[in-house]
Amino acid sequence: MHVHLGLYRTFTEWERAEELPQPVGQVRMRMVGAEYGTDLRGPTVCEVIDEAQVGDVIAKLGPDPLRSDADPAWAWNRITKSRRPISVLLMDQGVIAGVGNVYCSELLFRHRIDPFRPGRAVSEAEFDAAWTDLAALMKVGLRGGKIVVVRPEHDHGPPSYAPDRPRTYVYRRAGEACRVCGGPIRTAVLEGRNVFWCPNCQK
Repeated sequence: MHVHLGLYRTFTEWERAEELPQPVGQVRMRMVGAEYGTDLRGPTVCEVIDEAQVGDVIAKLGPDPLRSDADPAWAWNRITKSRRPISVLLMDQGVIAGVGNVYCSELLFRHRIDPFRPGRAVSEAEFDAAWTDLAALMKVGLRGGKIVVVRPEHDHGPPSYAPDRPRTYVYRRAGEACRVCGGPIRTAVLEGRNVFWCPNCQK
């Protein structure tokens, strides 16, 4: 199976009973085990592929920061040659796999990088620091099932954008005060994706 969840799609787990629960909503795939089952709702991609196609899917992806064998130099090579904004490059799955709007906006804030800066204007030291941070943040998110990006010293003030989510620095906080400098958070659409940033902190 080749699945791309997209922005808001999810696997929902349920405990196995004698009678399987009725699907709720648009279930694209159901997997049933001896004790548990899971329903997949609304992914961007959900398709059955054969072994020959697996290589094609993987070849289209950039390095995955969650993998111990990921090669960040491959991503850096793509970024350093591009005039596209760094925020767009980070969310391009062909450059780095697994980065969406939240990680992109939050990572750039944590490293004080303007989301509009061209990829080729990002230094290698900045990229190396951001890659290391991204890998650590994604591992925390994988273990806990939630994206945690705010450092303890900034984890106060206005609540998150949703009741069940940890606080963010900039993601979905347009117009609110920056947790670090107090200035207004801004948002824009770049190549069809929303980005959030603090113009004071990310010059």
